[in-house]
Amino acid sequence: MTEKSIKTASLAELKAMKERGEVSSPSRNATQIDLPEGFWDTAKVVEPKDKKSVHLRLDADVFDFFNRQGKGHISRMQAVLRSYVDAQSSK
Repeated sequence: MTEKSIKTASLAELKAMKERGEVSSPSRNATQIDLPEGFWDTAKVVEPKDKKSVHLRLDADVFDFFNRQGKGHISRMQAVLRSYVDAQSSK
């Protein structure tokens, strides 16, 4: 999702939009997604790994790069680090 696709509205604005028919509540009878036969046959439960809290000093431009992308910048940094670790571990 990009920043341009995120919109904000007050509760009053949302109520007015609903009255005009611009938005609607999700249907209680929404259909479920059809999954192929055997989709869950090889599923595994993956427990989250323990996290370790650390104090980390970063170059300002590196932090700013991730921070400019909005909410979730710490998770994106973690994903980059995870990708690097996985790539190095497979060597």
